[in-house]
Amino acid sequence: MPKRELKLEEKTLLSRAAREVRHGAFVNLGIGLPQYLPEYLPSAQEVTFHSENGFTGMGEGNPDGTPDSDIIDAGGRPCRVIKGAAFFDSLTSFAIVRGGNLDLAVLGAFEVAVNGDLANWKIPGKFIPGMGGGMELAQKANHVLVISHHIDKKGRGKLVNECRLPLTGKACVDTLVTDRAVFRLRNGRMTLTCVHSDHTPESVLDPIDADVSVADDLELWDPADR
Repeated sequence: MPKRELKLEEKTLLSRAAREVRHGAFVNLGIGLPQYLPEYLPSAQEVTFHSENGFTGMGEGNPDGTPDSDIIDAGGRPCRVIKGAAFFDSLTSFAIVRGGNLDLAVLGAFEVAVNGDLANWKIPGKFIPGMGGGMELAQKANHVLVISHHIDKKGRGKLVNECRLPLTGKACVDTLVTDRAVFRLRNGRMTLTCVHSDHTPESVLDPIDADVSVADDLELWDPADR
């Protein structure tokens, strides 16, 4: 897979999302931006990454290739493995997911509804080979973190009143991190809890066509803080 050059806002987003991953967590990464998350974790932070194509102990991406071309993540990106990695068949891999053993699933999104619904696998009219493991990850992980651009290519907010695209899972998103803000599910609805220092609550909510509450304890997110 060719090396992708991340945009500044994507790097900022990933740095903020990395703060949501706790030390010692067992984590699955979805396809797209989540695949780059290991490169943004503090070096002293120990996290075990699970890849549904059959192993735990996934390390950073290795875009220049690996000694063994079979070592790829679920999105087909060459990656490294860390000491203590384990390899297994697909049945075992999905038993780990279905058994509720994942502390965290980090997924991308086309749309997230204010009630936590997630649409991230299909745009009607475009070819897609299938949903993959997204549906099970969204429903079975103990916590679902979605990372996404704040707006789509048409300038519309990714957070919506109701998903228009086919759903991956209902009421499954706990936290949404975009390049402008952090939203958390509180009392069954996504709530704005943190704003990038280059933005205001108004600039965050302006492109969002949804009724979103603003937390009383709203935080400011300074990208310079690690």
